[in-house]
Parts: sequence; C-alpha cells; structure tokens
Amino acid sequence: MIQEAVGGRLVELELEKPYPTDYQDIVKQVQRENEEGFLPLLKTNISALEGYDYVFLGFPTWGMRMPPPMKSFLTRYNLSGKTVIPFNTNAGYGVGSGFDTVSELCPDSEILSGFSVKGGVERDGVLFVMEGQKAKNVQAQLVDWLKEMNLLKEK
Repeated sequence: MIQEAVGGRLVELELEKPYPTDYQDIVKQVQRENEEGFLPLLKTNISALEGYDYVFLGFPTWGMRMPPPMKSFLTRYNLSGKTVIPFNTNAGYGVGSGFDTVSELCPDSEILSGFSVKGGVERDGVLFVMEGQKAKNVQAQLVDWLKEMNLLKEK
C-alpha cells in the first residue's frame, strides 16, 4: 500500500539461513538471537542504495523488539543523510522498542514519524491479512500518515 502511494522500489530482506517454519521455533530462535545480540547474515544485497533519499523500513514486532534481520540491514547499510520512515505490523501490543531502535541505528538520518498497525496473531495461526474492510481502513490511515509528511506521489 505504501509503495503504491509513494512509488519507489520494494526490497524484501532474505536471510542466508532462513528461519524455521514452525512459529514456536522462530520465537525461540529470535529470543536467543536478541539475548545474544546475534545478527543473522542477509542473502539480500541492495545495490545503489546511495541513489535514494527516502527509505521506508517495514518490520513486524517480534518479542516487543525490531526483528534481528532488520537490525542486520541497519548495521550493514549506511543510511546517513537519508530520510528514514519506519512502519510496523504487530499482534495488537504495539511497536515495542522497534522505532527507538531505528533511531539508535540511524543516528545520522532524519527519522520521520512511524506508522504501526495491528496485523494477525501468528501464535493463534492468524497471519497478517489485509483485505476487505480492514484493508480500506488501513489504506485511509496510511494516506493520512503520508499526507502529514507530504510524501504522497502526484497522481
């Protein structure tokens, strides 16, 4: 939705060694990684990042924190001088420390106001689904958020 509203390039972060498919196994692994400060290796390689002035960072809340793969990205790539706009999905308990971590890992970037939305509750087997009335509601919230920052592309 954001990409449709502002344009730009979408990049999905992929890991060298993907997380397990079982939800509880992922939770255990991420908890371990957070406790140890481990940053998983990224398979994704982003070229020409210097050509972008604005970077939207989207991530879910995992254990009330930013997921380790996003921390890997922010550690690997220098976003100094860029405008960074975080957005987040969560299971209803908010962004946790995720937006604070963006600020910590991007000290020389301008960080704009973040957007957070409740998605699914994975532990209950309800994955993030954006359809029907929920999609319309979130779309309207996103448009308002982007307008506040003057980031909607011209139609």
